[in-house]
Amino acid sequence: MKIGMNLLLWTGHVGEEHVPVLKALKATGFDGVEVPVFDVSDQGHYCWLAGVLDDIGLERTVVAIIPDEAHSPISPDAAARQGARDHLRRVVDCTAALGGQVLAGPWFQPLGVFTGEKPSGTELDHCAEFHREILPYAKGAGIIAGLEPLNRFEAHLLNTCEQAIAYAERVGGEGIGILYDTFHANIEEKDPIAALCALYSSGNLSHVHISENDRGTPGRGHAPIRETIATLKALGYGGWLTIEAFGRGVPDLAAATRVWRDFFADEAEVYAEGYDLIRDCWELAVL
Repeated sequence: MKIGMNLLLWTGHVGEEHVPVLKALKATGFDGVEVPVFDVSDQGHYCWLAGVLDDIGLERTVVAIIPDEAHSPISPDAAARQGARDHLRRVVDCTAALGGQVLAGPWFQPLGVFTGEKPSGTELDHCAEFHREILPYAKGAGIIAGLEPLNRFEAHLLNTCEQAIAYAERVGGEGIGILYDTFHANIEEKDPIAALCALYSSGNLSHVHISENDRGTPGRGHAPIRETIATLKALGYGGWLTIEAFGRGVPDLAAATRVWRDFFADEAEVYAEGYDLIRDCWELAVL
């Protein structure tokens, strides 16, 4: 098991000004960080950041999204679907330049874009076709997929583990790695722990986000984080447990995730308490 920290708590684009944060995370004990790859215009930037993280001693995963409807894999417009392919290939290239191990996130539809209906067979087919092309490209770069089902207020295509497992079957071949997020599961799953076990048993679980019910400090809310960690240890999970928390420091992200108020005193509270919670829960869990 490795403990990571999603850098979206501070920024959507990691730069030199964030080096002190990276060093503080390393000093806390984190094994790695989750880097947002939203700007795909400069692959050289991620080569630079890889060197910085190597020097500090932090491994990395990546989080990416579908930026807009002009790059949507579920669009009825063929040009938009091609735009999605082009964008995700650039994401994979940037992830490879960074040395990212996992490509996480809801890269199946734009955030907050809805049809007013449940996902159609055509949307699912378009998306599966898209992933059948992108997955081998990512695998060829040594990158593990971590597709993230979201709650129904942010996306409509994939909301639950059951849907994600069925979608992996639709993709076929070797399927697709699925991310489990304690925040989204707390909203969408009738039994989050049972859903986690089903996802693990399906063979598709590839990444885990530890996120509180209010997106704030892990352990200070009612999401079943302790039970999740104990279950993962019992199941034999050996991947990343990455803290994901959001504040109001990134205005576009705050708006997209509906963060209208402060959920913590400061960022240090989130990562220090979150790290201790994960470490202690893992150590105390009984096999």
